[in-house]
Amino acid sequence: MPEIFSLQFPQSLGVFDAYADAQKAVDYLSDEEFPVENCLIVGTDLKQVERVTGRLTTPRVAAAGAASGAWLGLLIGTLLGIFAKEGSWLPTVLGGVALGIVFGVVWGLFGYWATRGQRDFSSVTKVVATRYEVLVEHKLLAKGQELLAKMPGRAQTF
Repeated sequence: MPEIFSLQFPQSLGVFDAYADAQKAVDYLSDEEFPVENCLIVGTDLKQVERVTGRLTTPRVAAAGAASGAWLGLLIGTLLGIFAKEGSWLPTVLGGVALGIVFGVVWGLFGYWATRGQRDFSSVTKVVATRYEVLVEHKLLAKGQELLAKMPGRAQTF
């Protein structure tokens, strides 16, 4: 791990349920001219959250494949069109888009059918921390605690 992400003798200055609260505490310390370059905000108790965004069907997969293939075809057609003979730029681009659509549909459907119905939904995933701990160099712990005790609206007990 790079040196920038470590402290020599880290001590816990506080534990927060939300990143925004940990960030607010460090921001307050910075406003009070505390040497915040000696602080780390560490997300702990990681968990993966998956949000299901919809049901996958053959038409939906084909449409998504066509859309992504069209963009790829447009890119390749435009690049080839730049070097095409005069007057053939537009047919080259349109040909690239058409081939991209066909390629995207075939590739998308092939991938969908390869799963054999074991995953008929789309989703996005994210890794989140359950808690956020502010760590500080041991020699600055007492000063950090003293400053945070004076922080207005402080909802966290240290």
